[in-house]
Formats: sequence, structure tokens, C-alpha cells
Amino acid sequence: MKVDTKCLHEGWKPKQGEPRQLPVYQSTTFKYDTSDYMGKLFDLEETGYFYTRLQNPTNDFVAEKICAMEGGVAAMLTSSGQAANFYAIFNICEAGDHFITSSSIYGGTYNLFNVTMRKMGIECTFVDQTLPEEELAKYFKPNTKAVFGETITNPTVTVFDFEKFARLAHSHGVPLIVDNTFATPINCRPFEWGADIVTHSTTKYMDGQGVTVGGCIVDSGNFDWMAHADKFPGLCTPDDSYHGITYAERFGKGAYITKATAQLMRDLGSIRAPQNAFYLNLGLETLSVRMERHCKNALKVAQYLKANDKIDWVHFADLEGDEYYDLAKKYMPNGTCGVLAFAVKGGREKSIKFMDNLNFVSIATHVADAKSCLLHPASHTHRQLTDEQLREAGIAPDLIRLSVGIEDVDDIIADIEQALAKI
Repeated sequence: MKVDTKCLHEGWKPKQGEPRQLPVYQSTTFKYDTSDYMGKLFDLEETGYFYTRLQNPTNDFVAEKICAMEGGVAAMLTSSGQAANFYAIFNICEAGDHFITSSSIYGGTYNLFNVTMRKMGIECTFVDQTLPEEELAKYFKPNTKAVFGETITNPTVTVFDFEKFARLAHSHGVPLIVDNTFATPINCRPFEWGADIVTHSTTKYMDGQGVTVGGCIVDSGNFDWMAHADKFPGLCTPDDSYHGITYAERFGKGAYITKATAQLMRDLGSIRAPQNAFYLNLGLETLSVRMERHCKNALKVAQYLKANDKIDWVHFADLEGDEYYDLAKKYMPNGTCGVLAFAVKGGREKSIKFMDNLNFVSIATHVADAKSCLLHPASHTHRQLTDEQLREAGIAPDLIRLSVGIEDVDDIIADIEQALAKI
């Protein structure tokens, strides 16, 4: 099946007489007939469910659908995109370890890596993702355990060069982890370009309605953990908390997600509520048609802004002449996403006044759903960063992030036009 069809038919596959729609298993616990069988579940010797803090059937069916869409071997849902990115790194890093990330990432993720994980003893180096390979290679250390980036950066909407970073990561024996939130597997499947692990904030396009917060981690199954066993003892040496199981030996290609579930979800508990997984599944069913409309609308809005003499600059990789146009066409030939960045002439004050004059295009701490919205990152999502950190992340003080929705594009442009007329 092609990805558009997988949106509808992967995951829950009802048998004769079963409900056509995904059931919500709204239960904390599950019944078994013998103590011995439940004991085998706790020893990871049998498959099944015993407590929703670790796993729930509704969640697993939705994770299976996203896994199929990405072309992976295993996946797990989390309570948020932040939890997904944290688990993705923490599953293979511990105190004393190091990883490399592009500096052009979402402000919340930047703070997670730069502040919170440093307190846990995990060091992170932020790099300019446009540097040549020989320069980037200098940032690797003996204790480097992963490389991280975003398919389309938030909020600067630059495009990640998968092949360059996959070569770098694999030549140093570490996996490439990519946040594919903005592109979604409809427009880009990072595993096809060398990524090993993909994360999502499913809160965005996957949900599409702005009703549920959530995240997902998908493993390609392609990274050979045992080939680099000295770097990844958590996967390649016995786990005393599970009776000496060695995940990479016992579970093969499913080792990474099994460990994340059995260890991290067990101990940290950032589980998705089954009802929220049900809502997410509804969003996934229409993802392919929505992404097509988002991309089409965003391109028309970007073309309008570029031609407007009150606009200073526009960044949108699908726009001819954009510095990332060729890279976008290589990795995302059917379109990138509905998010673009631009600035109003006159600086920060003019930008804020423009935003305050909009009617239905709303100011919101959100992005990538059916309704158009925008924000000013320097004042909102990235306000915890210093000016120097903002510059390192490529975020100008006047940058506006516009998430173009699926409304009639003429109405979106008309709202922008009347707001510009008032400044």
C-alpha cells in the first residue's frame, strides 16, 4: 500500500464481526487466568498487556500505523513530542555521554537538550547544519552517541540534509535521529535517506485539529547496535532490572523500542491516554489530503508575500529562489509543509502590530493544524534564548512563523492584506 492508503488501513485491522473503527481500551489493567502467565509478561517472555502506564492496545495500534507510514519496524506513542525527543536520546545516552544536534531546532527541544539534559550529565553540542562534512566531523567525540536534526526546522523552515548527516553519524558508529514533525511521512520518509530513528510531535499535522498533545518514536531497525556494543551498553549488555535480558540479542530489530517501553516508559510514565490515541487516529486518516492542501495554500501565500513591498523577506523551501529549494525538491518532491517564515519591513514593532491586526488568522502557541495561525518566536516559543542563542539558531528578532491552514487561500491572503494595510 502507498502511504495515503496506510493512513486509513494500517494499525487496527478488524476481523469478522469486530468494530470497523479503532476501539478505545479505556482500562488501566488487564486480566489473566494464571499468575505464571503474568509473571512471563513481566519477564518479557510473553507478549501482552498488564498495565497501561507501559502499553495499551489502542496506543499500540496507532503506533503501528505511524510505523507503517514511516517504513519502520517498531514504534511507541508518548504523551508529547517533547517526551518523544527526550526518550529518543535518553534511551541510548546516560550521564557522561555526548550527542550532536543542529542548532536550528524548536526552542523547547533546544532548552531540553541545552539545560535539562545537561543537568542529567548528558552533554550536547549544537552545530550549524550548513557546515561542510569535514567541519562537522570535528565535533564528534569518543563518547558521542547520536546525531539529531529536524526535517524542516522550526521556526526557520530550513531543510535538513539527511544524506550528509547520515554519512557523518554512521562513519562514527552512531545513529541519526530525525524529528519529522513538519513534513510528516506523507511528504518525507527519513529512513529512505539514511535516518535510523524518527520522532514526531503528533500534536501537529498528524492530529490536525489541535485537540490532543502527543508524540511518537519510530525505529527503522537498520542500525546495528551490536556492531557498536561498546558505545551502547544499555542495549548490548544485560539489564539487571529485567533479569539480565540483553535487548539487542533478545529482540533484534525491535530492541530499541522494547527498551524504551520496558525501561523508560516503565520508570518515567509519559504514556499517551488511549482516548487521545483514538483522536490521533482520526487525524491520521485524513493526513494525506490535508498535507496536499496545506502545501498548496502555503505556496500561494509565500508567493503573495514575496511580491508585497511591505514584506522584508520570506523563507519557504517550496518557493523558487529559496536557498533550500533544491534540497527540498530532492527530499520532498511533493511539497514540504504549510509553515513559512517571513518578516514585515520595519522590524519587531511593525511585525507585532501586523499580527495584532489579523482577524481569523490567530496568534497561537501552536503550529501545523487545520486553522491558520502564527506567532513571533523571539517573543513566544524561543523567549528563553539569549540574543546570541537566537542568532545561532538562525532566528531573527522580526521573524514571524506562519502556519497556513486549509481555509480558502483567498481568504487567508485577504486577512494578511488587510492587516498589512493598517501598519
